[in-house]
Order: sequence, then C-alpha cells, then structure tokens
Amino acid sequence: MARHLYIPELHDAPAVEALCPLCGRPLGSENIDRHHLIPKSLKGREQFPIHKICHRKIHATFSERELLHAYHTWDALKGNADIAAFIEWVAKKPSGFYTRTFTSNKKKTR
Repeated sequence: MARHLYIPELHDAPAVEALCPLCGRPLGSENIDRHHLIPKSLKGREQFPIHKICHRKIHATFSERELLHAYHTWDALKGNADIAAFIEWVAKKPSGFYTRTFTSNKKKTR
C-alpha cells in the first residue's frame, strides 16, 4: 500500500494570486485576455494572461511593428509615458474593471 507524505509547507501555503504583468493588479477571474509580447501576426508564440483593459490599452497605443521593434518586453511597455499614466490610473480600479479603450491620437495619425 502506497503511503503519501504530508509536507505542511506545500499543503498549507496560501495560493499565490496571479498578477497582471502590465499593471501589477491581481488578475481575478473576469475580463482576462492573452497578450503576445511579439505580435502573433509577426511570428510571436508566447502568450501571457493580462487584464482585458490593459491589453486593449497596449493595442490602442502601439502598432504591431512598434510592439515588435520597441515594446516587446514588459519593462519597455511600462517605460512608455502613455502606458505609465494608464497604469497609474488603472491601479485604483478593481481587478475585474473594464471600460472601452480609445485609440490614441498618435496612433491614428501614423
């Protein structure tokens, strides 16, 4: 008969809540998308769970070419002034918060 070893630190440890890699808020269970740091259309494969509002903000701000060449890391995205202002604003919202995201004026004129 097989015996199961009880390891308290594995069984009793609280579950670690996943955080959004852009805004740092808990992901929760609603309004979640997946983001490719390298756009899927440009051969990106790796996906990351991210709040829907954060994902929409990224794509409303940058073209796929900009994402490929300049904003293909979380640090690069967070370093952009528009994204940093968005993160500061959304940090005060609950994890499931979502509202329509508008395309930035800079992206419209490209």
